[in-house]
Amino acid sequence: MRGSMERSAVFFLVWAAALLNAALMAQSVPYDYSSSSECLAEPLEPHYGGGVIVNPNFDDGLKGWSVFGYSSVAEASSAATGNRYAVATNRTRSYQSVSQKVYLQNDTHYTLSAWLQVSDGSADVVAVVKTADGFVHAGGVDARSGCWSVLKGGLTTAASGPAELYFESNSTVDMWVDNVSLQPFSREEWDAHRGAAIKKARKKTVRLRARDTAGNPVPGARISVEHVRSGFPLGSAMSSEILHNQRYQQWFTQRFTVTTFENEMKWYSTEVVPGREDYSVPDAMLRFAQSHGIAVRGHNIFWDDPSTQMGWVKALSPDQLRRATAKRIKSVMSRYAGKVIAWDVVNENLHYDFFEDKFGSGASAAFYRKAHGMDGGALMSMNDFNTLEQPGDPNGQPSKYLRKLWQIKGAFPGNGNGARMAIGLEGHFGATPNIPYVRAALDTMSQAGVPIWLTEIDVAPGPDHAHHLEQVMREVYSHPAVHGIILWTAWHANRCYVMCLTDNNFKNLPVGDVVDKLIGEWRTSSHVGVADADGYYETELFHGDYKVTVAHPEAAANAAVVQSLSVDKESDNEYTIHV
Repeated sequence: MRGSMERSAVFFLVWAAALLNAALMAQSVPYDYSSSSECLAEPLEPHYGGGVIVNPNFDDGLKGWSVFGYSSVAEASSAATGNRYAVATNRTRSYQSVSQKVYLQNDTHYTLSAWLQVSDGSADVVAVVKTADGFVHAGGVDARSGCWSVLKGGLTTAASGPAELYFESNSTVDMWVDNVSLQPFSREEWDAHRGAAIKKARKKTVRLRARDTAGNPVPGARISVEHVRSGFPLGSAMSSEILHNQRYQQWFTQRFTVTTFENEMKWYSTEVVPGREDYSVPDAMLRFAQSHGIAVRGHNIFWDDPSTQMGWVKALSPDQLRRATAKRIKSVMSRYAGKVIAWDVVNENLHYDFFEDKFGSGASAAFYRKAHGMDGGALMSMNDFNTLEQPGDPNGQPSKYLRKLWQIKGAFPGNGNGARMAIGLEGHFGATPNIPYVRAALDTMSQAGVPIWLTEIDVAPGPDHAHHLEQVMREVYSHPAVHGIILWTAWHANRCYVMCLTDNNFKNLPVGDVVDKLIGEWRTSSHVGVADADGYYETELFHGDYKVTVAHPEAAANAAVVQSLSVDKESDNEYTIHV
């Protein structure tokens, strides 16, 4: 019996120590959201002092570093500052570079960063982690000569084991590498970062003070708080089938505050035959959304993908196309200006260039300038894919997205100062999203200082489908630079684009349950408090609209004052309610 008790005591101590260690780990290393969108004369210091990387800034020469792929690696330094870095030379293959062997821990998020430069022109550089299971693309950047660009990315490990970090490029120019960091985070730490970010970006602590008609505090006042509407826009794409399906309408309006029409506002839907415009369907969808207080994003005016152009558009001469596009932008924007919150002016112009091929490299900028002049109150949004989804896609790199954004923004009057630009990131994820890369890419995109929207989120079906959607949504919601989320889940009776939230009876599928769970979690529960001796009641609220009911402790049971309250990042921290 005594031995059993001793074993139990030992087990308890081990269990308690494990819990303590997990709690300490969850708070041990704060996440560094810093990044840079500029090409700098000298690189910034490595994040986290380099993390698990040995000799991250090459102050000890090439200690800890190796040659990858039989190129040559040398140590070099800046003549102006003495900053030391590694140079991979004699490169004849894309993968030849400097590398470092590391040991990765199981089920761990790693955030990665490195500063890169090339000897001539520019090159797409990708950080690659070679593991026993294959090669993982962890991030990319458009590196240039004459200045340093930061690559910020990450990966999640599926198993413990040795690995090797190296860099690939689409050019065999010399590659310079400096200030490399690879920082591990446990799941608990990662979740703690999210919680801290949500508390700072999505919530506010407010003090409600009850006073009587003479201005005196009312101790003991009963204060009831009800969350009426979320301040964070979360929605779904909508198909025209909603117009004739009452169950779809009910299911949709109970959940979402913002929408995008899946296809109905696009050019190929409103002018199938040249000269015959038909807006009856998007008109009806807009009326439906407005009647339920659902905001609408205008999607889209033009689409740069050649495969989406109607045959009659492709057949036009440049002059005819110019007249047709002028008519299109005037038609759709004069109809919906002031009725939508944003416009995807030229969709997917990072990956495609139909209009640039016809009109020149300034085609997108010209369309945005025209659109801004027609609806200055709406956000003028880019909208593209793989900036968050695929670290190995050179066209979707955060650095290239930002360069295109600045090119467009610079075309506005006053060098873009009056333009209300926005970043649209589609978010069509594969079956296993790279969550650390999502956060890192958002860090870099946030350097633009404009609102970021996730505009078309879906996750490809696969094992743990609902879990992966939940992780994507939690990650983007918690990032302080994100202003709204739209899921690409328009319902169709035959099939959805990639991901349905419900079956045809509008019973939630597992991914739909995840969405409902998060909608509930990101709301303040209705609650009642009692004012203290000075008439104050303090509470933490998610941003949004509230109904506050205050009852005097000596008043009749049915006597109360009701006041509406809006809480956001810029609102007051203290409100007075007279009872």
